[in-house]
Amino acid sequence: MDTPDYDRLIPEQASPEPPTPDRVLHGTGTELWHELVVEGAQRARRALGEDVESYMVFALMRHAGDAWLGARTLALDWLRAQEPPRRPDALRDVGDRCLLIAGLFPRLAERRRVNTRYYIELGRGAYAGAAERAPRCERSLFAELALAFFSMVEVLSAIRGAALPHCLPDSPAAAAARRSLH
Repeated sequence: MDTPDYDRLIPEQASPEPPTPDRVLHGTGTELWHELVVEGAQRARRALGEDVESYMVFALMRHAGDAWLGARTLALDWLRAQEPPRRPDALRDVGDRCLLIAGLFPRLAERRRVNTRYYIELGRGAYAGAAERAPRCERSLFAELALAFFSMVEVLSAIRGAALPHCLPDSPAAAAARRSLH
């Protein structure tokens, strides 16, 4: 297996102006996120399975309004998830947040003096831990997410580079998200 090139996930220099979108997106939140995930996968040249693709859409929807994403210490959240009762949903949340930071907000990692690889490895480990603790019907999904983590980060990076700043709604969290891209 090839070693992922973590460094190419962070653009060398942020452009002063965000790219102009090709078109305006319309539809429900689910439809918009799904369209962005599909387009991101195409741009990143990654074939995500239907389960992974659907999971990404719902993770994006679940965390889109998380104004505290950048304020969390995810390693501490991971440690708390190890305490009894060992809840797979707590590990899932750590994995989701690591995915969003590594894929959509790599500059946040830089400001914390860690690289994107840190969030990729922590997130992959969180999903793998969730696979061990989840009910039987969810184990294979979390195992698949752990294996596909880097590909999902690449898809989110492609979304970030192509469309994200223009399709986020106006809100304090969206404004903070747009600022973190530059």
